[in-house]
Amino acid sequence: MESNKNSSRRRQDGKKSTPLSRKPQSKKPLSRKPLDKKTVKKEFKKITPNKTSDETSGIRLNKYIANSGICSRREADTYIEHGSVQVNGKLVTEMGYKVQPDDIVQFDGTSITPEQKKYVLLNKPKNYITTMEDDRGRKTVMELIANASKERIYPVGRLDRNTTGLLLFTNDGDLAKKLTHPKHNVRKLYHASLDKKLELRDLEKLRGEVVIEGKKVFIDAVSYVNGEPKTEIGIEIHSGRNRIVRKIFEHVGYKVNKLDRVIFAELTKKNLPRGRWRELTNLEVNNLQMMK
Repeated sequence: MESNKNSSRRRQDGKKSTPLSRKPQSKKPLSRKPLDKKTVKKEFKKITPNKTSDETSGIRLNKYIANSGICSRREADTYIEHGSVQVNGKLVTEMGYKVQPDDIVQFDGTSITPEQKKYVLLNKPKNYITTMEDDRGRKTVMELIANASKERIYPVGRLDRNTTGLLLFTNDGDLAKKLTHPKHNVRKLYHASLDKKLELRDLEKLRGEVVIEGKKVFIDAVSYVNGEPKTEIGIEIHSGRNRIVRKIFEHVGYKVNKLDRVIFAELTKKNLPRGRWRELTNLEVNNLQMMK
């Protein structure tokens, strides 16, 4: 008897049913009025907004500002909130405002327009300061890349006047912010020439974490340079604090005579002589933008 029941159950469970095979339930049919074309069109617009409306077209104001090379989008939000931006002569403090093609955008009273993104890598020589201009008449890195771009480009981070090596310039505010923010742990590898041989015990002190001026600094790697005297040291960090490499060696009693940045965010000095610049390749730009 049990097998018959299971057999019956399997037949019932296995029986396929479709909406067509079901009997209609005894419910009153719904009464609907026929829709004319005008009504259908009106209802359709509710679920498919006009693509050319201000709400769905244009570019967000903070992105427009970032694309103009002023700052990152996050920083642009702050400027918008504090009343630094006007559109068509009117103050705009709305974060989600969309800029239309014919709009005139002003930042601190100066008209701005989105620029083509430019990325220039310089092998910085000694005795140039990392600033846009200097009121004391000193040589700046901007002189070295004067012909690199018709767009306004800015240095990403800083290198001391006497520090040589890789320095990136761009008008991509979002990328610049990413490369300088500590949370992204951007790789920086330096070749330091010290005033005396670095003792092994002092080298060991620099492995891992050290405290400089009351703040922790993590050293990703440090070692002697192969085939060179023990005054030549390779050190990898991701901190962007001012003069941090020099301060690290001063912390254990050594002076840095020469300092050269040989790697920055996986960019290298290969085929880039001192004092020369080159544009990044599309692959290099894509790799930088994909950094987490």
